[in-house]
Amino acid sequence: MALGILRVLAIVSGIATLASIGYCLLTLFAAARFVQRTPRTANSGELPGISILKPLKGADPELYEALRSHCGQDYPDYEVLFGITQPNDPAGHVVEKLMAEFPGRKFRLVVCQKRLGTNGKVSTLAQLLPLATHEILLVNDSDIRVAPDYLRTIASGLQQPSTGLVTCLYRGAPAATIGSRLESMGISTDFVPGVLVAWLIERGLHFGLGSTLAFRRSDLQAMGGFEAILDYLADDYELGKRISQRGLNVELSRTVVETHLPAYNLAGFFSHQLRWARTVRASRAGGYAGLLLTFAIPWASAALIFARGADWAGWLFAAALLLRLAVAITFCRSVLRDRNALRSLWLLPIRDFVGVLVWIGGWVGRGIVWRGEKFLLERGKLRPV
Repeated sequence: MALGILRVLAIVSGIATLASIGYCLLTLFAAARFVQRTPRTANSGELPGISILKPLKGADPELYEALRSHCGQDYPDYEVLFGITQPNDPAGHVVEKLMAEFPGRKFRLVVCQKRLGTNGKVSTLAQLLPLATHEILLVNDSDIRVAPDYLRTIASGLQQPSTGLVTCLYRGAPAATIGSRLESMGISTDFVPGVLVAWLIERGLHFGLGSTLAFRRSDLQAMGGFEAILDYLADDYELGKRISQRGLNVELSRTVVETHLPAYNLAGFFSHQLRWARTVRASRAGGYAGLLLTFAIPWASAALIFARGADWAGWLFAAALLLRLAVAITFCRSVLRDRNALRSLWLLPIRDFVGVLVWIGGWVGRGIVWRGEKFLLERGKLRPV
């Protein structure tokens, strides 16, 4: 009886390993398609004015450099509206320092004290919007660092009337802790490959990423404004989805930005991953379920154990490990140019096994902690606890 159960488990895990190997091959194909695309270009005379909306809360050591990267853009006409919820927020002092350093730029610090919904970030955006002077709006997370040609590259993606939103990939710059390095590894070798697979098989994206959301004010108003997504956790996903549902394309830009990751301890890393997993499950339940067949190394390890070291299981494990490494190296080097993740490749098997635990945790609860507040997720919406 026991041998029969082991044989069944070996077959099931072997089939799952083959599916995971197939997924690895698909991610490599998606990466090649992304890298080989012809980049869009735009002349200065074709570039529209852009209003950057930056909700801020608190100041970490990297905030100054992240915000400063938006101040020296090679772009003819743009403004930055910084929003804080309390007058004494430390982020306000960082903005004031930048305003003194760049006196000729169109910067404005706005105190947005109203709480219009459960998503504080979107609440701030809704209060910044009436002060923006341009038709093209750009929203990205406070810790995003960009290249000098960032706005020029993003704006070129909106030149086509059929494009309603431009978003982009990102890499994580980790702190020295293991938790932070595991987070960076997950972004580069799990999250970004998943985004490109969705981009490939769905013939374009139908959601946005918080690293960059560039869109027209008229399209935002047509979907109900920021007020329509005030209570959603995944506001970036919802914004992209609703613009896509209007028949407009979501453009995945060639530019890649960088986010600085906190110095997570292991508990903090797991908590953040769990929030992320439950957010994805609430937004794309089918895609989240499919993630079960992407864990190449854990499935191959299970097949090797249940098959009691059989030759076929050994070859399957070797193939899964090599392909998983190929995916990690390809995305870190060619897609994201992420040297930090390349130096942490030894953490890849650990990250994959932790990923299984996070995936299970994503199914069994609805509670999350976000910006120090506790919520329950109900159909993608936040309900305070």
